Amino acid sequence: MSIIRTFEERARGKNLSVVLPEGRDERIIRAARRLRDEDIAKPIVLGKPEQIETAIEKAGVGLDGIKTINPKKSDKVGVYAEKYRQRRDGISVAVAKHIVAKPLFYAGMMVACSDADAVVGGVASATTTVIQAGVLTIGLLPGIRTPSSYFLMVVPNFLGEKDKPFIYADCAVNIDPTAEQLADIALASAVSARRILGQEPRVALLSFSTKGSASSPSVDKVTEALKIARAREPKLAIDGEFQADSAIVARVAAKKVKDESSVAGKANVLIFPDLNSGNIAYKLTQYMAGAQAIGPFLQGFAKPITDLSRGASVDDIVATVILTLGQLL
Repeated sequence: MSIIRTFEERARGKNLSVVLPEGRDERIIRAARRLRDEDIAKPIVLGKPEQIETAIEKAGVGLDGIKTINPKKSDKVGVYAEKYRQRRDGISVAVAKHIVAKPLFYAGMMVACSDADAVVGGVASATTTVIQAGVLTIGLLPGIRTPSSYFLMVVPNFLGEKDKPFIYADCAVNIDPTAEQLADIALASAVSARRILGQEPRVALLSFSTKGSASSPSVDKVTEALKIARAREPKLAIDGEFQADSAIVARVAAKKVKDESSVAGKANVLIFPDLNSGNIAYKLTQYMAGAQAIGPFLQGFAKPITDLSRGASVDDIVATVILTLGQLL
């Protein structure tokens, strides 16, 4: 059974709620209908009534039995505005109400106030806007200062192992992270691995160098990130710097890595030194290895929020909701 199917079965009947803040898009309407009809989740669709009605006409399906909210007219705006002001010193009530009446921010406040379990948005919004709304409403995990992203990569045949899952990070958000940011990405990815893979994370910080085989400022950044991450999470299985083969192939690790390592040759979480390498790697894995690339998912947040591609299909939206809620199962 695929990972998505496994989480779908776990979510079914649990009545977990997901806020879909872009009710003006017909793909959201069709996805909400499926989620409700298949008892996967309880969708809550946000938007102006006239926009939702137009999207319903385009989608060809209705929202009977599905809650819709117009944030600008909601009686919760005052409550959410006050909660928002508590986090953002110095803003007026009027400004706070204006902000939380925006669908992405309203959705974030719903989750922050436990009126919903997760937010999934982005089909009609920029990634930076989704991240900003998440940071300002839901907030980040304790100790994490850098929101990031990961892909769940499922390789159909990896060294004889069928459907081998890996976490790849960061492949979509941080262009050239500092050592401190790279440590944040690694620690957030470990949390994601526990939730999604159901395995203890073995985190490899990747480079073109393995344990000092080459030197450069980019290698130094990776080794510094390792020191920071280990200081913050001393019990986490994290190691580096590794070339990719040393991280995931045991026979290569046995030749290249002389020190004892709980990660070398058996990593399931791969942390790339920058967005160039991460984005290139996930696409090469997807097309050359025939891997399933699921995501990107946002990580590092206190509660689940996920960004969708603006080209996402209805199937993509449903799968993303399933895996986002999977963090809670």
